[in-house]
Amino acid sequence: MSVFLGIDIGTSGTKTLAIDEQGKILADATETYPCYHPKPLWSEQDPDDWWRATVTTVRAVIKQARLKPADVKSIGLSGQMHGSVFLDKSGRVIRRALLWNDQRTAAECEEIERRAGGRRKLIKLVANPALTGFTAPKILWLRNHEPRNFDALRKVLLPKDEIRRRLTGEYATEVSDASGMLLLDVAKRTWSKTLLEKLELDADLLAQCYESEEVTGTLTRQAAKDLGLSSDCRVVGGAGDCAAGAVGNGIVNQGVLSTSIGTSGVMFVHSDEVKFDPEGRIHTFCHAVRGKWHMMGVTLSAGGSLQWFRNQLCQADMAAARKTGQDLYQALNREAAGAPPGSGGLFFLPYLSGERTPHADPLARGCLIGLTLAHTRGHLVRAIMEGVAYSLRDSLEIIRALGVPVRQIRAGGGGSRSELWRQIQADVFGQKVVTLNAEEGAAYGVALLAAVGAGAFADVREACRAAMHVVSETSPNRPAQKCYQQAFPIYQRLYQSLKDDFQQIAALPC
Repeated sequence: MSVFLGIDIGTSGTKTLAIDEQGKILADATETYPCYHPKPLWSEQDPDDWWRATVTTVRAVIKQARLKPADVKSIGLSGQMHGSVFLDKSGRVIRRALLWNDQRTAAECEEIERRAGGRRKLIKLVANPALTGFTAPKILWLRNHEPRNFDALRKVLLPKDEIRRRLTGEYATEVSDASGMLLLDVAKRTWSKTLLEKLELDADLLAQCYESEEVTGTLTRQAAKDLGLSSDCRVVGGAGDCAAGAVGNGIVNQGVLSTSIGTSGVMFVHSDEVKFDPEGRIHTFCHAVRGKWHMMGVTLSAGGSLQWFRNQLCQADMAAARKTGQDLYQALNREAAGAPPGSGGLFFLPYLSGERTPHADPLARGCLIGLTLAHTRGHLVRAIMEGVAYSLRDSLEIIRALGVPVRQIRAGGGGSRSELWRQIQADVFGQKVVTLNAEEGAAYGVALLAAVGAGAFADVREACRAAMHVVSETSPNRPAQKCYQQAFPIYQRLYQSLKDDFQQIAALPC
């Protein structure tokens, strides 16, 4: 029996699943852990928590599927992108990891663009501008603000690659996740020696870079013992969570685009060629498909906006739902479905963690605009869902303007489980939205990569063809589409109207 594991080191928890040679899911398990916010807009996690969750979930999956150690032939790794794990010469973690949604590095982003010779020159070097979430600014922040820790620094790894190190003892990464460090020459799929020199960073800080399905090592004896697996088990490159989720949703051919609503929101499109936005509003990264690329727009607080609403404003309802075993999200969806398209003129800007696409503004703030006495909680929930869909359409408009074909839109992430949210997306995008039989996202994507690396499939595209098919289609509702077509330009203007105010709010001493 040949089984392949996918492990996704997410922001809220780690998910592990097992698949067979046909791509069928045999078992899955999830383990959560905390996120730390020592200052406003700071976001950190302890890599030890990721490792404990990895061990727990792998063992749970093995038990559920009744697997023998030798059954598991290979493992694929995915994880939250851009996070920085700082290691000393002994391989010890120096401090908690800075995450993708950490916004402390605005000054370092300015420093990177200055050292590179300007924003446009930086984009030519690494296909992307300097954004606060990326890894390179975090390294510079450590140098500028924690010099003793920087002096001890010998390696910088991404979250999934820290788990790889603990599994195999190897310092390795792969091109899709490395693209989000802002240190990779995305066109050439190698580290940018030019930018490293300009930033005065040693190339030895970085791991060896592989393609996503390549084998990067095998389990050490200790890791095999910890996990209950064989030391013959291989670990492939894997992918950053966005590219991994795209593989898990079959976005491996030209003309297919995915929209994913998890904690963040991602609009992801495959490209056979390197294309980038000269204004740097969307990202161009290497894809998990060998020799291919993708473009991606990111909303930092997508499902996270609805989660914030539930956690902070519905605590009594949450307590009642726990007692009855009900899902509060389903109740909120029903209330939102009772509100009309456009939410009675209520708009939500989902900038609770600042924003990435298209504004790249860490100081942007979330807003509800247009409130009246007639609005109910259902209106507020629907406005949040619509605001997230508008933010994703920002990315779609840029992708379309660059001439990238979009023949099919596939919905994924937790938000795709909501029939209402799928309908809102179809109406806002003005295009049919489909879902697939594969709903497990990044962990499923890297399990398929693990299967490719072990020889079960010839390549990633063959794996996706074998494992996936469309299970639902949501067509635009014409009256709702017309409403959103009129409302979307207003949504876009609201940020422009408020961006200077966001700067002044951030500067307030109180």
